[in-house]
Amino acid sequence: MDKALLVDNEKLVTKFGAKRMSTLKQLPDCYTFQKGLIYSHRDFDTFYAALKRGEKCAIVSGVNASGTLHIGHKVVFDTNLFFQKEFGIPVFIPISDDESYVSGKVESQEEALKYSIELAKELIAYGFDPKKTFIIIDQIYTPIYNLAIKLSRRITMSEIISTYGYKKDDNPGLYFYPAVQAAHVLFPQALHGIKHVLVPIGPDEDAHLRIARDIAGRAGYVKPSVLHLRFLPGLDGKKMSKSRNNGIYFRDTAEILKKKVNKALSGGRKTVEEHRKKGGDPNKDMACFYLTNLFLDDNDSKALIRDYKKGTLLSGEMKKNFYNVLVDFCGTFQKKLSKITRAQLDKALLKP
Repeated sequence: MDKALLVDNEKLVTKFGAKRMSTLKQLPDCYTFQKGLIYSHRDFDTFYAALKRGEKCAIVSGVNASGTLHIGHKVVFDTNLFFQKEFGIPVFIPISDDESYVSGKVESQEEALKYSIELAKELIAYGFDPKKTFIIIDQIYTPIYNLAIKLSRRITMSEIISTYGYKKDDNPGLYFYPAVQAAHVLFPQALHGIKHVLVPIGPDEDAHLRIARDIAGRAGYVKPSVLHLRFLPGLDGKKMSKSRNNGIYFRDTAEILKKKVNKALSGGRKTVEEHRKKGGDPNKDMACFYLTNLFLDDNDSKALIRDYKKGTLLSGEMKKNFYNVLVDFCGTFQKKLSKITRAQLDKALLKP
């Protein structure tokens, strides 16, 4: 993985007091932990100990309502599903339709709501249990704002400005949203008495959780635990982004997937002869990265890397393997999505 992608993760450890996962003696038997896709944490050991003692625990894991699911979501979703399936714990998923609107990521509240409903369907299609999953769309579950109002008294404008750098010409919705975010995070504890809450996030979202943890302490709640996931590289080896069009989306067709995979950064040599002689570079190859980190078990991953380094596996063959896995993965997801009913969705959607 490109070390430049870990700058934000490293900063949380060196500047903001997060602890590396490598300092923990025990890690869950989930590939996201075992393959090092989670970089650091805040109080995860406390959460995990409570979970194994059989105490009430929950996960809060938000999604932004300005697009559709992509391969960058796979690590956090699989982590959440591991805990839901292995321990039966509830997963609360806020879909930030209001933040998408006030920050200008969408043009209207109607657009944000439309995206939110589609995302909710995608989450159920991905495998979240509707009976143990609680999706919060703020336009629908408006009581969340009452909790946000209560929590807003536990934070000052000075803290928000120093954390986010907002200016006077920014709209007031942005200033208030940290209180809403804290309401999402503390919701299981405030309304259901679940004291032990885990929030898996990307390193760029840690400011939200630092504020939420501060508010929790001041309001008499237990501070939520946090996992910091690594940023996944896009198909070009750079940070994944819409503008670069370097990500894989779960709704991509086989034709689109083929084009994207063919353009992916390769670790192969310039000619087949040179590749057979010197072997490829698995650390540079994006198809290899995704296969070994997100889809294959340890034995298959080691065999793939060994063959690539020896030159017996060509770059084109590596991409073909990746393409086949993606077609199966995305195709299966899309079939499940097409069968999601409104009744299934209603089971998971929180309503007033």
